[in-house]
Amino acid sequence: MKSHRKFNYDQDFKAIDFREQPELYQIGVGEQGVLLVEPYKSEILPHWRFATPDKARESSAKIYALFLEYKQRGDFVGMDMARRFLQMGITRAALRQSQRRQKI
Repeated sequence: MKSHRKFNYDQDFKAIDFREQPELYQIGVGEQGVLLVEPYKSEILPHWRFATPDKARESSAKIYALFLEYKQRGDFVGMDMARRFLQMGITRAALRQSQRRQKI
């Protein structure tokens, strides 16, 4: 059984620029901390839209493009954040689809 370090929510997230201090980045389980990591949250979140299939395609294409930009720069934190936002979008889209089926 894998053990995961507990996510440290006590970090001063408002004061940390994770692009400047990537060594402080924590890889949390699932969505832990994803909305706390700046400047990446502010760069990715405006594009995160999964309410409809068309919006999901557009959103995922833009976030994947950001992932590739981060990769080109060798920015692991940016890549991981983009991946996590994409993963959250897939989860949300699947939940919405499941909820629609249940209403039928």
